[in-house]
Amino acid sequence: MTATPVAQLGPYRIGPGNPLVLIAGPCVIESGEHSLRLARAIAAIARRVELPYVFKASYDKANRTSAHSFRGPGLERGLAILERVRSEVGVPVLSDVHEPAQALVAGKVLDAVQVPAFLCRQTDLLVACGQTGCCVNIKKGQFLAPEKMELAVEKVHQTGNRNVLVTERGTFFGYERLVNDMTGLQVMRRFAPVVFDATHSVQYPGGGSTVTGGRREFIPLLARAAVAAGIDALFMEVHDDPSHAQSDAATVWPLEQLEALLTSLVAIRRAAG
Repeated sequence: MTATPVAQLGPYRIGPGNPLVLIAGPCVIESGEHSLRLARAIAAIARRVELPYVFKASYDKANRTSAHSFRGPGLERGLAILERVRSEVGVPVLSDVHEPAQALVAGKVLDAVQVPAFLCRQTDLLVACGQTGCCVNIKKGQFLAPEKMELAVEKVHQTGNRNVLVTERGTFFGYERLVNDMTGLQVMRRFAPVVFDATHSVQYPGGGSTVTGGRREFIPLLARAAVAAGIDALFMEVHDDPSHAQSDAATVWPLEQLEALLTSLVAIRRAAG
C-alpha cells in the first residue's frame, strides 16, 4: 500500500508520524473582535491539550440555505480580520474560497485555502487554489465516493502544489441526512492526509426550514470514532454562544465543552497509537 503523503500547513506537518492537528473556529466571521476572542480561547485550550492549532472562519458563506442568511464581512474585510488573527494570536489561518478569482487574493493572507464540498469537482477553482502555493483543503462532496476524491487531489497536484488535504464531512443518505463511512477515511488516506469534520457531519442540510439543522449531541461519538479509525486532523466549528451563532447554530460545538472533548480525543489517539 502506498504511504500516505504528508502536507505542510503553515508551520505544521500533517500526516503519518505527526501530531493530530486541530482546525477550529466559528463557521463565519461575525466580527473582528469575536474572531480574535475565539481564536485566543481555542488556542489556549489547544496548548493545554498539546494539539497544533489552525484557526478557521469563513469570510463569505456563499452556500447559505436562504438568500436572507448572514454571509459574513466579504473578501476584503474578512481577510483583514484573518490577517489580524494570524499576527496577533500567532496561529495559521484557513478560510473557504468559492471562486477562482478569489484564490490569488486569499492566498496572500491564508495559510490554507479550502474548497467547499459542493465545489470539489470545479477544476478551475481547484487549479486556482493550487496555484496560490498554500495548503489546499478539499472537502469531499456529499455526493462523492471517497475514492473519487483522488481525482480532485490530482487537479491540485498538477499545479506543482503537493500540500493537499481531503476532508470527510458526511455523505448524503436520502433527503436532509448525512452519514459517515469510516472506511472512507482509510480509502482517502492513500492519496492525501485526511481531516475529519465532526460538526458538519451531524448536519441535516436544509432540515431547519430556512437554515441547516443538525444533531450536535452526536459530535463526540463521531469524533471519537474518526480518531480511533486514524485521521491526521480534526475540523470543528466552535462558538462561545451556539444558540446565537450567525451560521450553523445547530451544529457548532460549545467553546465551554471543547477542552473536555479534546482531552478525550487525545487519549484515544494515544491509545490507538
